[in-house]
Amino acid sequence: MSIPEPSGREAAVAVAPPLAGRVPQEERWSPTILEQLTDWLNRRIARESFQLWAARFPLTRPLALKRSRALFDIMAGFVYTQTIQSCIRLELFELLAREGPLTTPQIAARVGLPLDGAERLLKAARSLELIALRQGRWWALAQRAAPLVDNVGLKALIHHHALVYRDLADPVAILRKTGAEHPPTEVREFFPYGDVAQPQAFDRATVTPYSGLMSDTLPPLALDILDAYDFGRHSVLLDVGGGQGTFLGYALERHAHLRGMLFDLPAVTELAAGHLGGKGLAARVALHGGNFHADELPTGADVISLVRVCLDHDDAAVLRLLQRVRRALPKGGTLVIAEAMGGAKGAEPVGDAYFQFYLLAMGRGRARSPAELHEMLRKAGFRRSREHRTRYPIQTGLITAEA
Repeated sequence: MSIPEPSGREAAVAVAPPLAGRVPQEERWSPTILEQLTDWLNRRIARESFQLWAARFPLTRPLALKRSRALFDIMAGFVYTQTIQSCIRLELFELLAREGPLTTPQIAARVGLPLDGAERLLKAARSLELIALRQGRWWALAQRAAPLVDNVGLKALIHHHALVYRDLADPVAILRKTGAEHPPTEVREFFPYGDVAQPQAFDRATVTPYSGLMSDTLPPLALDILDAYDFGRHSVLLDVGGGQGTFLGYALERHAHLRGMLFDLPAVTELAAGHLGGKGLAARVALHGGNFHADELPTGADVISLVRVCLDHDDAAVLRLLQRVRRALPKGGTLVIAEAMGGAKGAEPVGDAYFQFYLLAMGRGRARSPAELHEMLRKAGFRRSREHRTRYPIQTGLITAEA
């Protein structure tokens, strides 16, 4: 059977030379009428004369002041974070929770600051609604900071951010580097498993700092996951990259019939053995040491969890991991992915600003949108996937996929 020759425009397309060596035409944007109006208004707002007028005119003044404050808050965000970090380092919130309202001299003496330094910190913390001033001279814990008093994980994360701030002192310099060109950073050194060929050779001293941080910050996420998805329908849960077994421990405590498996670097599984043994769960758990970038995963589980695992790895590594998960699951088995995700409604800055720059400092990984993860799951061979609503989308995006 002969194939007809193309004609007309089809012929032109068929014989067109390759684009190599040619500069493609620049794409042209076709705005809608609403977008044109929006851009016109933004050009007006950009003018200093318009800004001065808007700040004086009674009908626009409240909106102008609100937007000015919001822009200033973004600009001053680093100073705000340093304020809360100072309060955490000095254990100010614990002091006020324990001893009740105190005066500036009393606080200065207890936290070891000069009077002037204490006054500056207290005024800054009050402006952020972390503490409150009563009767003009007594400082008390405010409702916003109250959850920090006993939150070990969040305080550990705030301490950890000192590394991030130093690494991002010149963010543009890091943005201009990719792959092997990425400069050494403190965050990258803190999470060393992505930069060596044989991370399974790490000893306990190497894995303990980052494993401890991950374990300390996991409980709120673990409870959110378990409330959003019923693991009770399964028999065996394999937690891949499960760290010290914090999430697995919560799951086994909630479902008495459930048995557990944990896969992580050998030195990390040693930490998990101690943690799970201390909770009386050792008899229900099988520990497997290895490197999920190089080793096949153990079989025997009908549900596998990846909790905060995909986030800090690049796309190619995540796709390979998802393929290994697919091979380890039986037909009809379930994969659970839980982590902060890009574009989460109501929490867009968390995935698209905070985690993108945090992972920039780490040198690998990114916060992916649910749509991106669905597509990766499809490529890995999963039949269907769906999102689940969680209490705190700011920290917990949840997707399940069926093998």
